[in-house]
Amino acid sequence: MLPNRIINNAWKSIGEHALFSFYCFFDIMNITSCSLCCLIVTISLNGRILIFMKLRYLILWMMVMVFCMTSAAFAATPKPISTIPWDKLPDTFDGQHHYLLLCIDQWNEKGRPADAKAPVNKEGHRLDRYGNTDGIVIVTLDTRSHRIMLTSIIRDALIVKPGSTEDNQKFGRINYVYNDSGPEALCRVISEHLGLKIEKYILFNFSQIQEIVSYLGGVDIELDNGEINYLHRYRVPKGSVVSLDGKHDVYNNGSHPAGVYHFNGHSAVLYMRIRKVSGNGDFMRTQRVRTVLSTLADTCRTMTWEQAQDLANNIMDNNNVTNLNLEEMLQAAEYAWNLRDCTVEELRIPPEGAVHPIDFANMSAQELDWEACRQAMASYLQNSFLVLDEED
Repeated sequence: MLPNRIINNAWKSIGEHALFSFYCFFDIMNITSCSLCCLIVTISLNGRILIFMKLRYLILWMMVMVFCMTSAAFAATPKPISTIPWDKLPDTFDGQHHYLLLCIDQWNEKGRPADAKAPVNKEGHRLDRYGNTDGIVIVTLDTRSHRIMLTSIIRDALIVKPGSTEDNQKFGRINYVYNDSGPEALCRVISEHLGLKIEKYILFNFSQIQEIVSYLGGVDIELDNGEINYLHRYRVPKGSVVSLDGKHDVYNNGSHPAGVYHFNGHSAVLYMRIRKVSGNGDFMRTQRVRTVLSTLADTCRTMTWEQAQDLANNIMDNNNVTNLNLEEMLQAAEYAWNLRDCTVEELRIPPEGAVHPIDFANMSAQELDWEACRQAMASYLQNSFLVLDEED
C-alpha cells in the first residue's frame, strides 16, 4: 500500500491541475476575477474525500455558469423593424386631427425637464426617474367624416429606439421612450412605426387623471367577477366602487354580482391599471383604458359649449406637460364638442395575429408586426373616405 504522503501529494497535484484548468476556462470565457475568486477553494492536504468534494462543486458550478452563458447567447434576438422616416410620412388627411394622450405610472411625478438626459444610475444602467408611459392612446377627431377614434398601444411593444440608424437598430420597450428621451421623441417613434404624423401630445400622471374623472362626476363601468375580486383584494377605498342600485360596495366583504358599478376618479385609475385578470395581460388593460375614455366621452355628450370650455381649462390645469397652448386646447375641445353625437370607434395596436411575446434584455416584451399595424391603422383612418363616398 502506498504511503499516505504519496497519496496526498498525488491528490494535491490533481487538485492543482484541475483548478488550473478551471482558471484557464473561466479566463477564456471572460469571467471577472471577482467571480473567479468565488470558485477557487482551499484544497486540504488531510484527505482525498474533501478534495473530491471540492472538485465536484467546482464542476457543478462550472456547468451552471456554462448553462447561464449559453442561455444568454441563445436569448431571443428581435427581428429588424421596418419604420417610415419622419420626412417620408404622408400628410395628415384633411379634417383629421391626432392627439397623443399619455399617462405615466406615477401618482405625483412632475413633468420631465425639456433638456433632461436619459437618466442612469451610478453603474450606468437605465433609471426610471420620470416615469414610464402606462397608458398610450391616440385620439383622432375627424371633423370631415364625423368620427372619433381611439387607438391604444400596448406598453411593452418593442420599438426602434430614438437615435438608431437603419444599419444599427437599437431596440427597447415603447413605454420607456418618454423617460429616456422625452414626449417629442415618443411622438416621433409612434409616428414612424404607425405611418402617420402625430405632433400634439398631453401627458398626465395618475393623480391628474383622477382629478379629471372626478371633475366629470366619475364613470360607470361594467365589471365581471374577476375584476370585482381583484378590486376588492386591492382594497379600493370605501364607497369608491358601488353598484348603481347602491346595494354593493366592492370595498366590503361578501359576494358582489357582476354588473355596472360607479367609480370615483381614484378607483377608475386603479381599474385602468388591472392586468392580472382574464389572462390577457396588457391587451385587456388597454381595452379598459379605452372603455373608461369612451364612457367619459359619452358623459360629455350632453355638455353645453360653455361646459366643454370649462373641461378644456380643467385639462390644462391637470397635466404634467403638453405642447398644446390654451387656444389649441380650446380648438380640440370644439372639434370634440361638434362630434359629441357620433359613436366612439376603437382600435388596438397590435391587431389580432400581429404580435408574439419575446424575452429581451432581461424583460418581457411583445414583438409586433409593425407592417401589419400600419396597414390596420391606414385602413382604420381611410374608412373616413368610405363614409364620405356612401354619403355622396
